[in-house]
Amino acid sequence: MNAQPIVPNRPLIWPDVIEAIRQAARPSDDLYIVGGAVRDAYLHRRLHDIDLATPHDGRPIARRIADHFGGVYYSLDPQRGVGRAIIPFDREQLTIDAAQFRGPDLTTDLLLRDFTINAMAVRLAGDLQEVIDPLGGLTDLDQRLLRECSAESIRSDPVRVLRAVRTSANYRLHIEPATLSHIKQYGAHLDRVSIERVRDEFFQILDTPKPAAAIALLLHLELLDHIVPEVATMRAVEQGPPHQVDVLQHTLHTIEHLSTVLSILRANHDDALTGNMQFGLLSQSLKPYLSRLEEHIAHEWPNGRTHRALLLLAALLHDAGKPQTRSVGDDGRVHFHQHEQIGAQLAEKRGEALRLSNDEVQRLTTIVKHHMRPHWLHGAKPLTPRAIYRFWRDTGPAGIDICLLAPADLLATYGPTLDTPTWTDYLETVQALLDGYFVHHDTVVAPPPLLTGQHLIEHFGLQPGPQIGMLLEQVREAQVEGLVTTTQEALEWIQRFLDTATKNN
Repeated sequence: MNAQPIVPNRPLIWPDVIEAIRQAARPSDDLYIVGGAVRDAYLHRRLHDIDLATPHDGRPIARRIADHFGGVYYSLDPQRGVGRAIIPFDREQLTIDAAQFRGPDLTTDLLLRDFTINAMAVRLAGDLQEVIDPLGGLTDLDQRLLRECSAESIRSDPVRVLRAVRTSANYRLHIEPATLSHIKQYGAHLDRVSIERVRDEFFQILDTPKPAAAIALLLHLELLDHIVPEVATMRAVEQGPPHQVDVLQHTLHTIEHLSTVLSILRANHDDALTGNMQFGLLSQSLKPYLSRLEEHIAHEWPNGRTHRALLLLAALLHDAGKPQTRSVGDDGRVHFHQHEQIGAQLAEKRGEALRLSNDEVQRLTTIVKHHMRPHWLHGAKPLTPRAIYRFWRDTGPAGIDICLLAPADLLATYGPTLDTPTWTDYLETVQALLDGYFVHHDTVVAPPPLLTGQHLIEHFGLQPGPQIGMLLEQVREAQVEGLVTTTQEALEWIQRFLDTATKNN
């Protein structure tokens, strides 16, 4: 083990904020940049968060950094001397954590970390090209290897089994055999970890560039059973045409395609993504709404959970109801009647078990419950304003998520058998829904009310109750169809409706 600084075979590239932090720190602070920041500087990746280690209490240092940049300070862990500064820099918000060594010195602190590629340090006040690398993290990076710092790394904190999957997926690393063995051995200990820690690590896995591959790895390592056990029941549940694979494989393909769809929404997406004809056509369909779709996906849920991850969780659960609802008709065809309703119930329970916020649970449940709607609307063309209105009435903002999930679901259903006319026609349905929401919102999705309940009570002598709501809904549907445009026309329409109802009775 070599704790002496070394100069790597490639330069470390540091962002400007590092020099600014050097100016804010004092020589007596004896600060070291540690962990992921060193790794990413070596790999020439963009730094998001910066961890600093010091032999002293890190809280006063974090406070001083926050004050220097006009940021915000938090005391994270008084016992361990950990403070956090969230600072504005170059039109971004950066998180900087300053922590006291976990042990008597820097080397001990590094040895207690999770993986060798995260157990490196650079002295902030020294030469930023000199790396303290006692466990050979640089060599492991060069060899694309993920290796635990010690035989106790994973056993001491079982949530590191998930961190191993995330790190492997993010950096395309092979997991070293002994580390892999410990992941399998201690994966069952996840049940001893707080569900909040497991959830947050899992959401970060969903947010990796290749979430389907990461989910497949979780399945292979038998870790997903401890997080989303509903997925295991999908294995070997056979489906009929046009499906090409079982429910589990279909789900993984859906996640893979959805990840590509979400990548297309990014303004700086790789042009190779749309080189595929199907995704090229999809990109053209979404182009008119690109900035608003990107803004929708950029929403952040509590504790920094991304909307992208929540939508991918919905994709993971969208067919969770199929194992319970599978049946075979007299004609030999496989059916999954009401699977979206059962799936919504399972999604709600899983969201609650993961301690998601009420709004997240509602969004997750709505997506799963209504994920079949674009398929049904596509099969019931032409798409009327009333049908578009009802879709958005029942889904709200989750309808946007459904419009992104549905094409991925269709691609995963048909696989290579999907022909261009079917795909083009389907995209027209999705585009009509999005056009209603983003372009004709005031006329098709949420037209200004022509009447109130009080109007109906006073004009027709009706009693307050469910009938009032039903009549107002009938007027709104007539309004989006263009059958009524004024309050007077709406009153006359209700009079005719009531007269017809009276005659029929």
